[in-house]
Amino acid sequence: MYPIQRNRRLRSSATLRALVQEYHLNPSDFIVPLFVIEGTQKKEAIASMPGYYRLSTDLIAEKAKSLWKLGLKSILLFVKVPDNLKDNKGTEALNPDGLMQRSIKAVKNATPEMIVMTDVALDPYSSFGHDGIVEKGKIVNDPTLEVLASMAHSHALVGADIVAPSDMMDGRILAIRRRLEQEQFQDTAIMSYSAKYASSFYGPFRDALDSAPGFGDKKTYQMDFANRKEAVIETQRDIEEGADIVMVKPGLAYLDIIRDLRESVSAPIAAYQVSGEYAMLKAAAEKGWLDHDAVMMEQLLSFKRAGASLIASYFAEEAVKLL
Repeated sequence: MYPIQRNRRLRSSATLRALVQEYHLNPSDFIVPLFVIEGTQKKEAIASMPGYYRLSTDLIAEKAKSLWKLGLKSILLFVKVPDNLKDNKGTEALNPDGLMQRSIKAVKNATPEMIVMTDVALDPYSSFGHDGIVEKGKIVNDPTLEVLASMAHSHALVGADIVAPSDMMDGRILAIRRRLEQEQFQDTAIMSYSAKYASSFYGPFRDALDSAPGFGDKKTYQMDFANRKEAVIETQRDIEEGADIVMVKPGLAYLDIIRDLRESVSAPIAAYQVSGEYAMLKAAAEKGWLDHDAVMMEQLLSFKRAGASLIASYFAEEAVKLL
């Protein structure tokens, strides 16, 4: 009771505030998303993601080295597949010498201890731009599972530490876990995009990979952003099927979902601060409307406060330099 209790006492200096700060960011909290393209010594700017680039495999390996020196110890690989290699069955995804497989090996050769996470979904490889096989205008679930399991296995074969299915097909975690167990990859972890919403924040990412759906949208498999309880159900099922880490995507507009999951499950939770979130801050800062670094750090810390253990963010490299 005032004046016996004065809440401002512990806010009176920067040192005191730091002493009682409840949540902190550390380099090990971050997952760095990286976009890979074919070629050598290629670096392509992404117009809708200022300061972010698509890199050829050789430059991805060099990037991994520089990230490791900053204390960033996990990356999440995405590939931009040439149009001539896309089809409706994800054939190129299973190529032992495909872009993803070569990129995993390149990173592991350059930085063996780097945690390599890999995107598992059909949309980068699909001629339709969807996360599953298309039949008669519909994205079919069960035929897609076999391809996803084979894709995850192909990543594990060349050194992926964690496979990250982002497709939102029903049963894909169990299909992948069973395949990994059968092939003696018991130690390969699964980070499931458990609560992935059908969001409008993904636009710049789809620009980066040229993976926008060729027809319709992704609302028949990604979650309705009006729903909250569904996220808990999806996540609990993924854990039952063998997920080791669960993810909420997007991040900032879904802090309530992160908190719900933190109160419902014991598995580590990753928040994905997506491309649209990155682009909005970059644009506002470029106009002088927001303090870039201050807002960036406030947003990142909000994920930890909500209950996230890990943060996938395009800001990771910038943020870690301020810690």
